[in-house]
Amino acid sequence: MPKKDITQMYFNDIYPLYVKKVERKGHTQAEVDQIITWLTGYNQDSLRAILQNEITFEDFFNQAPKFNDQAKLITGTICGVKVENITDPLVQKIRYLDKLIDELAHNKQMAKILRH
Repeated sequence: MPKKDITQMYFNDIYPLYVKKVERKGHTQAEVDQIITWLTGYNQDSLRAILQNEITFEDFFNQAPKFNDQAKLITGTICGVKVENITDPLVQKIRYLDKLIDELAHNKQMAKILRH
């Protein structure tokens, strides 16, 4: 069975995995939501609406109200690849989100995660 392209995975299938990952480390769904809204410009209501539907990562990021300009400050390795070196803009956005969730799970301070 071929591996599914990450851009075509449903955001609402992956979101609970993000929440579980950080909850195991003592963090909350609210913190996950804060990261997502900071990165994408979605507000809490629009994020809740998205989670009620099957929206691919591609559509999730393409429809994002305002992708944060500070995302370019996100660096480091996720899935064995440096996020700053990813050439596909959509995959890079997905990996930015993965990296931020990973930083939260590793107890990095929210101000540093959100590049303040």
